[in-house]
Amino acid sequence: MKVEEVLAALNGALSLQYRSALQYTVNSGSVFGLEYQAFGDKMHSFAQDDLADARRLVEKITALGGDPTVEVAALTWSGDSREAVERLIETETEAIDALKRVIPPSGNEGRSEALEHLMEHLILRKQNQVDFLLRSLRRS
Repeated sequence: MKVEEVLAALNGALSLQYRSALQYTVNSGSVFGLEYQAFGDKMHSFAQDDLADARRLVEKITALGGDPTVEVAALTWSGDSREAVERLIETETEAIDALKRVIPPSGNEGRSEALEHLMEHLILRKQNQVDFLLRSLRRS
């Protein structure tokens, strides 16, 4: 395992994970319009899941001997609910890509396999969130 590269990738993903939790929190309380009001609670649930995943990333960073970042990637807010959802899709896709970048330098030791599995789990959950958001933008 290339520990320093893994730690850098994990911290990059962690910064984006913090942003995810905050953006979902802000959007869960501020989306409006009949078509978006219905999933404010769902976004709040996503925020809670993202916060739990942030903790998992911190645990992994510290287990590898690193220091977790406290930097939060820049977040935005829009009063236009559709624009807010589109921005969430964009930033969550960026976060998924960051999680994927952790895998290549992790190697093929036992702990590497565990780390890869964790990243795949986080990617799967996040992709399910993105899919939900994409479906919310579809029109019949």
